[in-house]
Amino acid sequence: MKSDHKGLSAVQLTMMALGTVIGGSFFLGSAVAIHASGPSIIIAYILGGILVYFILSALSEMTVSDPAPGSFATYAGKAFGRGTEFMVGWVYWTGMVLAMSSEAAAVSILIRRWFPKVSISLIGSIVIICITLLNLLGASKLSKLESALASFKIAAILCFVIIGILLVTGLIGGVSQVKLGQLGREPFFAGGIKSIAGSMLIIMFAYAGFEIIGLAASETKDPKKVIPKAIRYTVLSLVGLYIVSAAVIIFLIPTAAISENVSPMVAALNNWGMGWAGNVMNIIMITAILSTMLAAMFGLGRMIRSLADRGHAPALLRDKKDVPYRGMMLSGFSMLLGLIIGLLFPKVYLFLVSSGGFALLFTYAIIVASHIRFRKRNLQELKKKAYPYGSLITLISLVVIIASMPFISGQTSGLVAGIIIIAVYLFIYLGVEVYKRTRKAINENNKLSVKKQIVDLLTEFSEEITNHKKDKKGE
Repeated sequence: MKSDHKGLSAVQLTMMALGTVIGGSFFLGSAVAIHASGPSIIIAYILGGILVYFILSALSEMTVSDPAPGSFATYAGKAFGRGTEFMVGWVYWTGMVLAMSSEAAAVSILIRRWFPKVSISLIGSIVIICITLLNLLGASKLSKLESALASFKIAAILCFVIIGILLVTGLIGGVSQVKLGQLGREPFFAGGIKSIAGSMLIIMFAYAGFEIIGLAASETKDPKKVIPKAIRYTVLSLVGLYIVSAAVIIFLIPTAAISENVSPMVAALNNWGMGWAGNVMNIIMITAILSTMLAAMFGLGRMIRSLADRGHAPALLRDKKDVPYRGMMLSGFSMLLGLIIGLLFPKVYLFLVSSGGFALLFTYAIIVASHIRFRKRNLQELKKKAYPYGSLITLISLVVIIASMPFISGQTSGLVAGIIIIAVYLFIYLGVEVYKRTRKAINENNKLSVKKQIVDLLTEFSEEITNHKKDKKGE
């Protein structure tokens, strides 16, 4: 695929990544983690940032070696075979579509505060259609819009930090100096070490979305230079913003007083008599969610195109143009379908949407596992750095975080739904492969039983995952 634009820069990629990551999970979802961990939430954000750095470093190294449009799904195929590539690509796409349809419902509720007579379904449908159409403009124009929206979110966070600092130092007239404030009245490890471990799942959700850098790699002019820069900028920006904003929050309000129903930033400012914060945050939240949806749609369209090009999706979804129109139209339609299911069958929908977090954690684990296999095959060509310890520790940490889901309130369904989705795509993959082989056998007049083909296919699939030899089909 040839591109007619100059290519995305490191700054544009960083802003796109920040646009995806800094959404509702940061402005609202972080309340749960802060409430559980207390001031030690800062340590949790640092640990989460370290994991993100190793995941992105792994993705960066594979991307620089091969800036494939399918990014981590393609690398999983090269490391563990076509079956893994199929599952990773479709599990990620499904999880993100469900998550974005949920975001559409959330932003519709926020907008409806100003237009109470308009239904949520209509507002949500308009939002999804607009997000899809804007993505059809192409990477260059979209990156400018995404940069503007991301800048607005970052500016809002920085404004909160500045106001917080002014409160702490007593430079705001009419308000008493906060000084150490609430930080001096509660223990640093309010919930003990176990509270940090318990909050890591929520923290990783707050960081989720950075993988967009890999999916956008093919849109850059020089991936070998642009991708590593974008990753450094992204990690430093995210960790810095999260830690500083969390630090300001714990100065201004007792962590026990933070509720999951109110943004911790709004609660912190309200605690010091700034009642206007709620209305302002409503606008910021709308902007944040729309920005997240824009960037997510960008990645979803390219994932579908890659799956189609690799033979993992129907041929009619192949798109040779710079903008993957068909992949985006499918993703947009699926989001609309998810929104409708959510309104008609809310319990079923909530169960499915809960798999979104699992899908992302599963994807990150596969990225790191693929990197370990990638390193083994290219050990002589690459510097050792922290290999294999960095990747192994990151992989183990991700597995532990996934395993902790049943112990976190409301996340058991996410683990169950995620496992079901993986099982469904595994059966689809096996079914498609058996069908292909059956047709081939018929054409060649070979009499092979379906049972034998399934056994042979499962054997091959197992060997692809455990075998250290290169999967030639995935090369």
